[in-house]
Amino acid sequence: MRGAAGRIQYRLDLAYDDAVSLSQLRYFVAVAEEGHVGRAAARLHISQPPLSRQIRSLEDEIGVALFSRTPRGMALLPAGEAFLAHAHAILGRVDDAVNAARARARCASAEVDES
Repeated sequence: MRGAAGRIQYRLDLAYDDAVSLSQLRYFVAVAEEGHVGRAAARLHISQPPLSRQIRSLEDEIGVALFSRTPRGMALLPAGEAFLAHAHAILGRVDDAVNAARARARCASAEVDES
């Protein structure tokens, strides 16, 4: 599936019927860190309504409320705090995988150039 900026979005098949996308994890982390959908949307360079929909969709998919919605913003619930730790770890591992692939490609390219 193609996402923003023509990037391919892969979905993670987990032990439940629905899937969580890497974009949803990134969106969740931004909202958790900002504590506000509007600020998170600005940080992510997207508009607020789609971000709100993605957060609700994520909560629906995993069957758990992650945030408490207040007039002043969004506060993590205990389930959201647990999810945040794992989301950070998953996104960190994805970054590690991307960096490893790029490093390997640079090495292979350098070997070809030396030939």
